[in-house]
Parts: sequence; C-alpha cells; structure tokens
Amino acid sequence: MIFESRDQAAHLIAARLRAHATQHPLVLGIPRGAVPMARIIACELGGEFDVVLVHKLRAPHRPELAIGAVDESGNAELEPHARALGADDRYLETERALQLDTLRARRAAYTPGRAAIDPRGRTVIVVDDGVATGATMAAALRAVRALGPARLIAAAAVASPEAVERLARVADEVCCLETPEDFEAVSTWFEDFPQISDAEVVELLGGGRPGA
Repeated sequence: MIFESRDQAAHLIAARLRAHATQHPLVLGIPRGAVPMARIIACELGGEFDVVLVHKLRAPHRPELAIGAVDESGNAELEPHARALGADDRYLETERALQLDTLRARRAAYTPGRAAIDPRGRTVIVVDDGVATGATMAAALRAVRALGPARLIAAAAVASPEAVERLARVADEVCCLETPEDFEAVSTWFEDFPQISDAEVVELLGGGRPGA
C-alpha cells in the first residue's frame, strides 16, 4: 500500500503493537522523519517518547551514498561494500569523528538540560519511516541493546526484505507494514512526505513526554 502520510503509518504501527500498551514502552524515533511517528505511537500505547541518534557514514566522493552508520557512542555499522567504495581505515575514522560531532550537536539541540531516557529493563520500540539497507536502524538498535532493554522492537512503515532480515538478527521483534521487493526510495511509499526540520523535532521533544 501507499501511505497517505507518516501519521497514518504511525497509527497503523501502533495498532500492530497494541499488545505492548500495558508495558509503558519507550518509543524512540530516528531523526528526523520518524520523530513525529514515534510521538504518535507513544501516545497511542501510553508510553514515553524520545529520540535515538545515529547518523549515516558517507561514501568517499559520493556523500549522498551511505556506507554505514554511527551511534552516539561512536560504534559504527558498516555496509559490506564500504571498502570497495574506497573507505579505508583513515577515511572511516575521519568520517566517524565528523558525524559524531553532528550527533553531539543534535543531542544538545534536541534535549538540552536532560539526558536521554534510560531504556534499561524496558520494552523499547525504535521507529523509522522507511528502511532501505538497514544500516542506520541496525546501528540504532545496537546502541539501545547495549543499554539493557528487556525487549527491543524495530518498527517501520516500509522496508526492503533484505533490511527486515538484517533487523531480525538485532531486534527481538520487527514490525514492518510493507516489505516490497521493488523498494526504491522511502518517499515513493508516501503520498505526503515532507521534510522534517530540526526546529520541528525540538518542538515535539519539548512538548512533554506522552505517558510520562
């Protein structure tokens, strides 16, 4: 199906995950597009809402192409083709450091004055609007897993079949509404797919945590 909007997809994901509503789940959106979705899901499931910060690692000379992702702790999830595209150890270290600076700036802007909500011992749902290769979502899941959640769920509106298989090796449960063979771009699966700004993310996070 083609989704009307991220909001519609979020409501559908929440319906799929209704069994977790009694667990006061922590719902973590991957900025920026999934943050409004995470807030809706948290509201519907009576949980808390926050962000998990990861950033793609860019291919040498082709910044639009992702060769992996890095989390706030500096741990990197690399694609198998990263080395073939010229990403040697020196390049990867420089790119990792650069994207870590970006993540630190985002954390300071998004949640000033407080730390990220602790996922330890909780049911945690990590949300993205769409998942192409799975590198970014996998990096987010591994970052959360290291903090000791009781159950870790990956949720997305649409993902490639290969990405779903990849996420199933990291998460305890994968909730994906559509897994088309002809995935192409995430935006092609939404009628309305506006860019989400940092200012909108800050506003959403500053509006209180649902169920807190």
